[in-house]
Amino acid sequence: MTAPRIAVVGHVEHVTLGRIEGIPRPGDILHLREARFLPGGGGGIAFAQVCRSDAEIHLFTAVGDDEAGRAVEERIRAAPGRVHVHAARRAVAHPRVVVVVDAEGHRTIVVTEAPLQPAAADPLPWSILAGCDAAYFTGADPESLRLARAARRLVVTARRSAALRAAAVAPDVLVGSVADPRENAPLDAYDPRPGALVLTDGPRPVRVVRDGGTALVEAPPAPDRIAGDYGAGDSFAGALTFYLACGLPVEEACRRAGPHGAAVLRGIDPLEGQSRLVAP
Repeated sequence: MTAPRIAVVGHVEHVTLGRIEGIPRPGDILHLREARFLPGGGGGIAFAQVCRSDAEIHLFTAVGDDEAGRAVEERIRAAPGRVHVHAARRAVAHPRVVVVVDAEGHRTIVVTEAPLQPAAADPLPWSILAGCDAAYFTGADPESLRLARAARRLVVTARRSAALRAAAVAPDVLVGSVADPRENAPLDAYDPRPGALVLTDGPRPVRVVRDGGTALVEAPPAPDRIAGDYGAGDSFAGALTFYLACGLPVEEACRRAGPHGAAVLRGIDPLEGQSRLVAP
């Protein structure tokens, strides 16, 4: 088949990632080990995942005009594959995020400011979206969400429920996590309703919820030891978008995306652990 064309619309954060022994108590001083910078966040991790394919990728994002913004832009423009970065520039500092991973592999995220998001008013080549096989949206601007709806299939993170309400757009797939209260609202909480609500649940089956009921898709086995869980859900979402762009049904796309979410659990850096996407 012809390689798909995929868009990611949303934020890329300047992330400092490292390990600590445990969550700090009052007065503690902890040392961050294995520290590194990566362009992360929900949009950045999903973008990195779809770049591990033969697809044509278009990233619509926004960057600040400081050192952090320049570092983010340099890294995303250096992503492998057929990548096109469309970045709006903001005359502000780029938000920085600190992610710490404890001895059990669980991540805690400290956010300094709200992420920078692209907007429909930005002079970006939005018309490209109409020619995309799928778009993944982590943005906040309702008008850009309406533009993303022009893609053949639209996947939206459940964290953007406010943008969905304002845009009155029904995505083909809304993706979230059972464990996250910002993402696990029931199907009838959305108006208009998505074609399917996909909820991951760690090593337990993925739930695909529709008006007619819920289907369960077996999750891949988790590794014996989880080295770090930062980016697992976003890698799953990126892989899900890829397989939907290839024309697969939602349940089969979830089945194939599962191993890509699990792959990043074996290390601390999700961008190093992501596995390659292969069209069916």
